[in-house]
Amino acid sequence: MGDVKQLVLDLIPLPLPTFDNFVPGRNREAWTRLREGPRPAASVLYLWGAAGSGKSHLLQALASADGTYVLRRGRLADVPGDQYHHLVDDVESLGDEGQVALFHLINRAQAANGSVIAAGSVAPRDLPLRPELASRLGSDQVFQLHPLDDEEKADALHAHAAARGFALRDDVVQYLLRHARRDMASLISFLDALDKYSLETGREITLPMLREMSQPSLV
Repeated sequence: MGDVKQLVLDLIPLPLPTFDNFVPGRNREAWTRLREGPRPAASVLYLWGAAGSGKSHLLQALASADGTYVLRRGRLADVPGDQYHHLVDDVESLGDEGQVALFHLINRAQAANGSVIAAGSVAPRDLPLRPELASRLGSDQVFQLHPLDDEEKADALHAHAAARGFALRDDVVQYLLRHARRDMASLISFLDALDKYSLETGREITLPMLREMSQPSLV
């Protein structure tokens, strides 16, 4: 039997991150706030949480909606000077030069009634950054993001299946949670592929079908 993770990677193009394909779970407050879009109020918003909690997804969703882009592990000096809102991911990876640039970027954005929306893996007070920068990142709106647990992921998969008009067996859900990529975008994408295969073959979505889709001959 092939590897479901490899099947997802090779056969199913992952959807672009959007607000609609983000499953909020315990992160509904941050999700709702960012869906409103950046507020022109000289604001700084900081997202933090462990890997898989959805920080990068939300930043990329906002970038798509706002027509801007996310700076990720790049040089802040490359940010266009006329950009009104700035999205910066992985702030803990910034070197000394990047930290100084981000501090000045926040000042410029606030002076222009723009905003900086940044993300990192830990709370502002724990960031390995210059104290004055960490303080600025935590000075306005701060949201901690929490990864979905397996029960929340299972509920989300059942809800997505119901919205598409089919029932999803618990054993299929548990198999996906054990063997597929665990981020929700991949799980939802794989579920959509299962639904398409089910419609094409006229068969119910079952574990045997899932295993059949995972055969090396299909990879």
